[in-house]
Amino acid sequence: MKTFLFSILLAFSVLVAAAGDPAVRIDNPQAAETPPGAKTGVVYLDIVNAGGADRLLGAKAGEITDYIELHATRFEGDLMRMRKVEAIDLAGGATTSLKPGGLHIMLIDLKQPLRAGQSFALTLQFEKAGTVQVSVPIRTREDMMEPMQHQSHDHSGAARP
Repeated sequence: MKTFLFSILLAFSVLVAAAGDPAVRIDNPQAAETPPGAKTGVVYLDIVNAGGADRLLGAKAGEITDYIELHATRFEGDLMRMRKVEAIDLAGGATTSLKPGGLHIMLIDLKQPLRAGQSFALTLQFEKAGTVQVSVPIRTREDMMEPMQHQSHDHSGAARP
């Protein structure tokens, strides 16, 4: 009987520990403000996957739109084109960045403009990790560009050929 009770307590403690240590974490969520009348918006974020391989299957943000797509941006010749993707593959133990010029979450048929300084709830659906909710701050396009411009600077001190 003691062994049985110990087994149940051990199993319960493993479940509690797993619930407190999610395999997927969302960092740096942000959406770009939209001009009045715009019907589409975009969300960028980093998906930190501490677990095994997974896939982002979709997202929901009912307060601002009922229709969201996952997109990839690719060059076709000299043109940059956005294409809908059914899922975004996430390597285990890696970070996948959804960012301008690459993977992103497209908000379609916005119910209202996205205003800088506000935020909205976004629910992400993963194949294995389940759902993850995140608050997405809305930023000005200028504010969103600052980190990207800083990242593109070379601070190594070495001359480039």
